[in-house]
Amino acid sequence: MTTIETRARREAPALDPRERARLEAFRVPRARFLIGIPVALLVLIWSAGGVGFDFVKLGDGAVNMAEFLSRLFPPDFSRLGTILLLLLETLQMAIVGTVLGAALSLVVAFGASSNLAPAWLYYPSRWVMNIIRSVPDLVFALMFVSAVGLGPFAGILAMTLGSIGSIGKIFAEAMEQVDRGPVVAMEAVGASKRQVIQYGILPQAAPLLTSYTLLLFEGNVRGATILGLVGAGGIGLELTTAMRMYDYGHLSAIIICIIVLVTLIDQGSALIRRRIT
Repeated sequence: MTTIETRARREAPALDPRERARLEAFRVPRARFLIGIPVALLVLIWSAGGVGFDFVKLGDGAVNMAEFLSRLFPPDFSRLGTILLLLLETLQMAIVGTVLGAALSLVVAFGASSNLAPAWLYYPSRWVMNIIRSVPDLVFALMFVSAVGLGPFAGILAMTLGSIGSIGKIFAEAMEQVDRGPVVAMEAVGASKRQVIQYGILPQAAPLLTSYTLLLFEGNVRGATILGLVGAGGIGLELTTAMRMYDYGHLSAIIICIIVLVTLIDQGSALIRRRIT
């Protein structure tokens, strides 16, 4: 090493301890990330082989897909009034199901948040959400159809129950990730658990809770089109009937209307999320 290099190293300022800690904290996740890449690739290859994923077969079937899509044109809007009425019913189902589902999910999320609930409440709440999340919404829809009969009411109940398993977990994680500073300060001055939740937890988690509720609403609109397959109201039954009758023009019109509705809801939700963040 030359004299100039030795002098430069000697005169260079030492790293600040906090800067050194940040560099060390960066090195560990980066090493884990580099190790995780080949592991993830191996899992992906193993999964693709297990389910018979084949790009060649997909290419061979492209002709059949193109033929199916060609049957959808031109769309037949002669029954547009019926489609719009059923889409309106689907939208109403999604609104009611989202409100009830979000409200119940928030209640369950309080019990499933590790920073709010004791162990005797935390674990049962998590287990309940895991069980609900494991059951497909169509099974809930069939259960409620047998209980209350055909129609949108059964679909609303199925969406409400299904929401607890999916969005309840996200609500709980949003409340677990809030800044502990205000919460600790409130507990130090003797605030009750209700006051800590009302003034320390919810104001911080509110933007995320609102954003997740909007995502739930978008998902419920799409989900309501599926619940109609088992007679739980909405546009799904009309969609299924069109497919069974090989009425491709009517099927195409239904799909186009669903796409327009979902796009409008997505744009409206994105606008609201931009305003609250």
